[in-house]
Amino acid sequence: MNNNKRKQVRLLGKILFVLYVAFIIYFLLFSDLYGRNAGLTEYHYNLIPFKEIKRFWNYRHEVGLFAMVTNLFGNVIIFIPFGFFLPMASKYRNFLTTLFWGFGLSLCVETFQLISKVGSFDVDDLMLNTLGCIIGHILFSVLIAIRKLGSKNKESE
Repeated sequence: MNNNKRKQVRLLGKILFVLYVAFIIYFLLFSDLYGRNAGLTEYHYNLIPFKEIKRFWNYRHEVGLFAMVTNLFGNVIIFIPFGFFLPMASKYRNFLTTLFWGFGLSLCVETFQLISKVGSFDVDDLMLNTLGCIIGHILFSVLIAIRKLGSKNKESE
């Protein structure tokens, strides 16, 4: 890939990354769909790993399919783009950098939800969000490997 094309891809990655971060901030902190505007009167938090994951799974029939899927899979899915767009937009494409910033964003969101009482701080959400970030980075890495393989095959022909 020539230098001009690389700059265009990085610019596209930066634009998509900024749009994604704006979306995630709105969705996780202010979305009416999940009752973010109804401030809680006391702090809610979970510091026990897998406690809420087990609870949502064990009581999936009582809380409903939507609540279970949203909690367990939604927290993963919503961070997949972060793990994909961050290395696309940055010079630093290694796994640990993506992991660090993905965990950091999730920690900031969870802390803000706790302090502002628009949600709860949940260690399970940190784990699920970080897993989503890891999946996004893996997808990015696979696509880069496929692209490089395609470039090598074109050169050898």
